[in-house]
Amino acid sequence: MSIAELTPPAINVREDIRNLAIIAHVDHGKTTLVDVILRESGTFRSNQVVAERVMDSNDLEREKGITILSKVTAVHYNGAKINIFDTPGHSDFGGEVERILKSVDGVLLLVDACEGPMPQTRFVLKKALEQNLQPIVVINKIDRPGARPWEVVDEVLELFIEMGCRDEQLDFPYIFASGIAGYAINDPDDEPHGIEPLFKTILQHIPAPRVAMDLPLQLQVTMLDYDDHLGRLFGGKVLRGHLTRGQQVAIIKRDGTLDRFGLTRVMTYDGLHRSEADEVSAGDIVLLAGYPEVQIGETIADATQPESLPLIQIDEPTVSMDFVVNNGPWAGRSGKYVTMRNLSARLDREIKTNVSLRVEPTGSPDALNVSGRGELQLAILLETMRREGYEVTVSKPRAITRTVDGVLCEPIEELTLDVSDDAIGTIIEEVSRRRGEMVSMAKDEGGNNRLIFEVPTRGLIGFRTDFLTWTRGLGLMSRLFKEYGPYRGDIVTRTRGSLVSKETGRTTAYAIAPLQERATFFISPGDEVYEGQVVGENSRSEDMVVNITKAKHATNMRSSTEDATVLITPARQFMLEQALSFIGDDELLEVTPDALRFRKRILREMDRNLARRKA
Repeated sequence: MSIAELTPPAINVREDIRNLAIIAHVDHGKTTLVDVILRESGTFRSNQVVAERVMDSNDLEREKGITILSKVTAVHYNGAKINIFDTPGHSDFGGEVERILKSVDGVLLLVDACEGPMPQTRFVLKKALEQNLQPIVVINKIDRPGARPWEVVDEVLELFIEMGCRDEQLDFPYIFASGIAGYAINDPDDEPHGIEPLFKTILQHIPAPRVAMDLPLQLQVTMLDYDDHLGRLFGGKVLRGHLTRGQQVAIIKRDGTLDRFGLTRVMTYDGLHRSEADEVSAGDIVLLAGYPEVQIGETIADATQPESLPLIQIDEPTVSMDFVVNNGPWAGRSGKYVTMRNLSARLDREIKTNVSLRVEPTGSPDALNVSGRGELQLAILLETMRREGYEVTVSKPRAITRTVDGVLCEPIEELTLDVSDDAIGTIIEEVSRRRGEMVSMAKDEGGNNRLIFEVPTRGLIGFRTDFLTWTRGLGLMSRLFKEYGPYRGDIVTRTRGSLVSKETGRTTAYAIAPLQERATFFISPGDEVYEGQVVGENSRSEDMVVNITKAKHATNMRSSTEDATVLITPARQFMLEQALSFIGDDELLEVTPDALRFRKRILREMDRNLARRKA
């Protein structure tokens, strides 16, 4: 029985609670605004030292400046408890947004006062409107040079109309803010005095939870965590009924099976901390313990009258790659977990919390196929694993195709680029080469050009690195999955071959120096390499096998200081995302805790030649 089927007397309105999520395009200021809300609500002591972007507690989040995992905090204002979910802004982590929206009654939609609505704004707004959530629009960063708050309000209104929202959603309240300066105001001309206008708007316009207290318990799992002492933690919004510590409840699995267990912990949120509670009621956001294996979307229900909720539907992945056991000569040199059993167990653990990830077997016993929303999501997974001590080799990312009505189709993305005039020609030429089609081009008041393309996902693998080069790091790029469209033909994304080591040993300046004019090296003199390792990029299209460990023989005819005059160009360094885009079709990337190494799938040159002849 759903709440909509209940008779009016069974419905209660909890005016003491508001549950909301902050959603936005990447880098529009969600996490910074949460910092301000926490400070203004008295969560921190007046003399307490607090890091910026305190909700981004993950090391990778702080390093990359983006939110990867959704988090929840709670603040108190005017007698009400406000549970706030900080969600990711990057489209690769859209699965985090989709599941969290199941636990809230409204959203704060942040929009940059300069950039206006961006592709991810459209994505997160669409998901919120599909859940019939009440939006409050926050025009953020109004103190930035070039801010145009009223124009952006009109652009947001046009976006709402385009999305086909309901009339009550179209009449959205809006407020202006500067997260970095710590204020919110009702009009850009008002004098700023803290963030209280935002609190008032939340209490006035975010609906209080409408719940059924007297019906059997029902909760859908939208959050997962782990504690060394308590084990698996799971939770979400209590939709109806009550929960107490020690209570016997039922769990209805994704496959429909049912099990019963006793709750060992019931916790709620208070500021950045979790606090234990003896009892909670419908409308509360809770975290529970007492059952070892829980997955996103499963239902926690009354033990005597268990009723399941519809499973959470998540958009399908668009990019995949093979995770292969490291069989290189240095396997296990720096990692603690190197076997297929270790790799499989780690990925199984990941898919229990990451609802937008898929892991499937391949034709090889030493490889698993991992699919996600984009190469950034897969790169974050790999970076997390290497920091945990895992070693793995991975293949080149590839787009996931499907057949629709007998036609081969591939994922098509909407690519939005903000660039200056001098980069337009190069950008249009390169996107066209990657089978992209221009949708629109417009110029803003600052003289920048906004170009919108529809491009196959294949063509965007590795595009970000090149884009930063073409725009000298000044361009803005965002992408969003649009649809599956007809396959657009071959795309050549790498035109140069690899430099492959012929021997195992330590590299020398003597061997590197004569090759510098026709190659870019990834290694420096003195580095260890092995046979089949890719040590550089050839200036021509074919691969070149080189003896990079060759040493100069000492004789009495040469000076002992002659090598000091050899100038070696610094080696090219790769971030993980860049490395994934460089891998060739017959190559793998070896990811270990202390290094990234390119290598051929078949290490020995003789074996590679035999394989080519057989092919």
